[in-house]
Amino acid sequence: MNRLKDKIALVTGAYKGIGQAIAELFCEEDATVILSGINDELGQKVASAINGKAEYHHLDVSHEKDWKIISNYILEKYGKLDILINNAGINGFIETAGPHDPENLDVESWKRVHSVNLDGVAFGCKEAIKLMKGTSGASIVNLSSRFGIVGFPGGAAYASSKAAIRSHTKTVALYCAGKGYSIRCNSIHPGAILTPMWDAVLGEGEVREEAIKDIARGIPLNVMGEAKDVAYAALYLASEESKYVTGIELNVDGGILAGSPAVPSQE
Repeated sequence: MNRLKDKIALVTGAYKGIGQAIAELFCEEDATVILSGINDELGQKVASAINGKAEYHHLDVSHEKDWKIISNYILEKYGKLDILINNAGINGFIETAGPHDPENLDVESWKRVHSVNLDGVAFGCKEAIKLMKGTSGASIVNLSSRFGIVGFPGGAAYASSKAAIRSHTKTVALYCAGKGYSIRCNSIHPGAILTPMWDAVLGEGEVREEAIKDIARGIPLNVMGEAKDVAYAALYLASEESKYVTGIELNVDGGILAGSPAVPSQE
């Protein structure tokens, strides 16, 4: 407990899945957490239910003006920002018309996914640096994906945007270090984490359960991850325990990115 005592944290996309798990865990660790998103009714409900210092603020991460509004709000109310978790993101399967494969991709769908996933991270880093550069031990954590490292034939825009986040994270890390700012920037790469983002492909009832089992069989640890698994990784990167860590990629994927299971037999 108290690993984030006296810290002010902003979490985007914070009212479900990984974002909600991060917000709840950070409050448990004594941070003041600003949850944000575009579903204001749900956001207020989740923030009110959290046992800790939590509040909700509207933020469409794809709009730079929204970032400026919340940045000014944080500066006026708290005078600083210690932690930014750039979590908000979409895969585009529900939110856009598609398709998303490389041969037939829909241009407007491509742009929409990038505006949320990539522009949102870039705007967030931009505003956070301004709020953080006068502080000590600040941390930016960007949520990428295993598909930021490997290909995703059915989700070209998602993979492209998450790969760009991977690179931008390192750019921000080096920029802040070069400027002498006490700001670290790292990325987390979740893989096969059971969150609402999977609902579009898992189905319901018995079909869903069989789909989850089928996915688990392709994971070295033989189970899909939980949102809190990613939240604990974010906690480490947000805390002083990682004060000498910047520009890294932290995979939280049950071993998926360790390599192919198609290896020679040891027998």
